[in-house]
Amino acid sequence: MVTATLKKLTTPLTREAVKDFKAGDMVSITGTIYTARDAAHKLIVEALARGEELPMELKDQIVYYAGPTPAKPGRVIGSCGPTTSGRMDAYSPKLIEQGLTGMIGKGPRSPEVVEAMKGHGAVYFAAIGGAAALIADSVKSAEVIAFPELGPEAIRRLEVVDYPCIVAIDSEGNNLYQLGVEQYRVED
Repeated sequence: MVTATLKKLTTPLTREAVKDFKAGDMVSITGTIYTARDAAHKLIVEALARGEELPMELKDQIVYYAGPTPAKPGRVIGSCGPTTSGRMDAYSPKLIEQGLTGMIGKGPRSPEVVEAMKGHGAVYFAAIGGAAALIADSVKSAEVIAFPELGPEAIRRLEVVDYPCIVAIDSEGNNLYQLGVEQYRVED
């Protein structure tokens, strides 16, 4: 049975702290997180392959799979909802190997990503799809730090306060997308 506990997280997210999060936990994140979608992930992995310096430190960081819309006057950021995480699956194991400890998105992850998470100590948080405007209220500052040519998909450094999400897959591989279905499966 999946039980939910509310946990507060202040970044950075160390590998030691990752162990405290279990599938089904509700989490409130405060601190720095980075946005990056598939185009940015591809550029990061290519930079790693060339031995170049990355635009941000990956160790103990959280990457949010989002491409925020432009901010309206008086706002820090526009709508800021999650994108489908599977689009990053080809790149995520490499980033996890480099020290990335947290990812935020929506939808299930590939077995390769889950294995990398288990092997290196990382966690996957699910953001609330359809609540992009509400999520944006948690963002207190946003700054493009790399790949501005990608527009909404540029890497941004976000400062968030009480950003809401759920632990979808923990560092032991417990997967809410599987556990939740099993919990309600009706046996004939």
